Amino acid sequence: MEEQQNQDRTDFLKETIKQRPLNRKKLIRKTIITAAMAVIFGLVACLTFLLLEPVISNRLYPEEKPSTVVLVEEKESEEILPEDMIADDSEMSPEPVTPVLEDEQIAQVLSEMKLGVEDYTSLYDSLAAVAKSVQSSMVTVVGITSDVDWFNNVYKNEGSVAGVIIADNGKELLILTNYPAIEDAELLEITFSDELEYEAELKKKDSNTGLAILAVEKNTMKRTTLQAAEPIKLGTSAGSNLIGNPVIALGQPAGVAGSVCYGFVTSAGSTVDLPDSRYKWITTDIYGSSSATGILVNLSGQVIGIIDSSHNSSDTRNLVSAIGITDLRKLIERMSNDKDIPYLGIHGADVTLQVHEELDVPYGTYIMEIDMDSPAMAAGIQSGDVITGIGDTKVTSYQELINGMMDMEPEETMTLTLLRQGPEGYTEMELPVTLGTR
Repeated sequence: MEEQQNQDRTDFLKETIKQRPLNRKKLIRKTIITAAMAVIFGLVACLTFLLLEPVISNRLYPEEKPSTVVLVEEKESEEILPEDMIADDSEMSPEPVTPVLEDEQIAQVLSEMKLGVEDYTSLYDSLAAVAKSVQSSMVTVVGITSDVDWFNNVYKNEGSVAGVIIADNGKELLILTNYPAIEDAELLEITFSDELEYEAELKKKDSNTGLAILAVEKNTMKRTTLQAAEPIKLGTSAGSNLIGNPVIALGQPAGVAGSVCYGFVTSAGSTVDLPDSRYKWITTDIYGSSSATGILVNLSGQVIGIIDSSHNSSDTRNLVSAIGITDLRKLIERMSNDKDIPYLGIHGADVTLQVHEELDVPYGTYIMEIDMDSPAMAAGIQSGDVITGIGDTKVTSYQELINGMMDMEPEETMTLTLLRQGPEGYTEMELPVTLGTR
């Protein structure tokens, strides 16, 4: 009864829990702030990663820097000096006297010699062995471009030239090739002697000669290719006894990749005159393609010339010719080290003994022509000047001037000492020249 009365007394008390009203504006503001903070955090994290990742990677995995390329040229055997020919009495011993044969006797001996097919086979087997030993240094450079036909169908156009492995800088294999035929290529591919293909990048090119250095990253190449690929050995083209020597043309002398031709040097006395350059011109009796590319090697497998028939006359355009490797060595070395090529803008010649005595022209580099708008013209050098020095170094020939210039860098100032002819003879003067880039 008492409980019922208590319940009746509290029935009028009722408790209702009401939810707190939702502030939508405040919620939206917090959501936007949170999202903005997340975006800012992400951006800061990305920026920090981008800035620190190269530093951390270089610390943990330092990138291998390419070593400096130095091309070593095989020199001619040194001439024996007269004093070296004098022997002590203790060293002298009687030697058997070799009988001297008359011309008639020599002709008789030669007429009695008979060579069979086996002898010719053995001879050409020896030549083929030399060519095979060099093939590991030869590559085919393919330039790929995309084009559209009349029906708007996209197709690939390929052009190829021969190349030769000129150096290994530790990071890349460097390929020397003729560049004009693949200049417009969108993609460069190198096919090595094991028939595997790798992409290449242009490292440096020379507008004067049309030569270029291409680079293939070694870390993209298979071990088998690296083991087979071998830089070519350089011979010399500076000797006076090149004429009549047998040579082998490799690359694309016949216009086909991998072709090989044998022949003889027919001349080596002419030169190719280009700005700041003078290259020995080597001609052969090898009949090949008018667009032949590749190299000439001697019987020791050493390259003596880079095939380039663009300077052939109209009646010899199918004879394989080459630029001497000796004159190209410094140029190739600079390009291999990714250095710009300095430009002066002159065409010069040596002052020979006859010209010196008959015309009283001083020894040095005789300036025959100046390129328009060249650094030489800007410095005031004129045709007919004779350059006799670079700084404190004496210059007695055109090649010495070229070598001195190739040892300098573009935008560097060189001081030339020259003689200029006037009414009262030659007057010496010094001209500062700031080299350009070609």
